[in-house]
Amino acid sequence: MSHLLSRPQTPDDIGCIQRITPQSANWGYVGFEVYTLQPGQTLTQPTEGTEVCLVLMTGKADVSTGQETWSDIGERTTIFEQQPPYAVYVPPRDEYRVTARTELELAVSRAPAEGKYPARLIKPEELQYITRGEGTNERRVCNILFNDIPAEKLLVVEVFTPNGNWSSYPPHKHDTDAKPNETQLEETYYHRLNPSQGFAFQRVYTDDRSLDETITVEDKGVVMVPEGYHPVGAPHGYDLYYLNTMAGPERTWIFHNDPAHEWMLKS
Repeated sequence: MSHLLSRPQTPDDIGCIQRITPQSANWGYVGFEVYTLQPGQTLTQPTEGTEVCLVLMTGKADVSTGQETWSDIGERTTIFEQQPPYAVYVPPRDEYRVTARTELELAVSRAPAEGKYPARLIKPEELQYITRGEGTNERRVCNILFNDIPAEKLLVVEVFTPNGNWSSYPPHKHDTDAKPNETQLEETYYHRLNPSQGFAFQRVYTDDRSLDETITVEDKGVVMVPEGYHPVGAPHGYDLYYLNTMAGPERTWIFHNDPAHEWMLKS
């Protein structure tokens, strides 16, 4: 199995099925976890030295921090409804408490931070989908914590790729601190498939091919992208969703296309 792939585990005693840390990924910024909680189950975690973005993938919950409380949030019964999620931003040196009202799938994105911004609720009506690409390169993107939605390091976005289409394509990378041409960002992809028995392919490769892996990823798998280009393909019959978490020295997303494949953007 590729060292860039994390397969889901059976929920532990706090419901965790995925846990990526900077230590386990051998990088410096991104942490990512997924929890599946049963109705009435509560998850309480400190943020410590990280800012956190909680994404309610599916289900309803009560969410609180040290200063704020939001009751009965969450609307989606499936992530493939293609409606924006509820999310909660939590600053460092705080904690979050999530109590599931229904079965809940909760994604937790983390990155180091100082504490410049307060906890806040991000509502679906604040978010929107945009369409990128065309033909078999078309996908729909929802920026959850991005651009003018403030945070210190974190960038969080979800993408729907129809079956038979490609995404993160043409291949691009963001692994070099070379602003204004490129910025350095680590990234995780949390993949979901519909129907769930499906699979997708993701290639991660560098210009010199010192890293060059093609990964078969199944439902609820996480692909880690420490460097390199990272296109994704969804086979016929299986719609693909993924949640991206990115972070690096600077919260700016500037990517560099693989020159060998950039021609298709000009055709």
